[in-house]
Amino acid sequence: MPSSDWRSPAAYAHAKSIPAAGFAWEYLRRDEDYRCDFRRVSECSTDEPDTLSAFSERWGLRFPGRSRSIGRFRCGVLASGAAS
Repeated sequence: MPSSDWRSPAAYAHAKSIPAAGFAWEYLRRDEDYRCDFRRVSECSTDEPDTLSAFSERWGLRFPGRSRSIGRFRCGVLASGAAS
């Protein structure tokens, strides 16, 4: 989690120059429900495609070009990281 004051306009000055996906990520990664869901999905086995599908639907995420096993999902496609 960023240590800057979220109320300060200076803390978000960079938001004017990032693409829409980056802007959305800045907020999504702070959502505790998302982080809980991400942990749950990243721990699921590769034979649970419905879990990834439900996660994607709930959070409005897309995985372009990802026709392979969801086992590759564990490699950090949306890793929130321990520090976020």
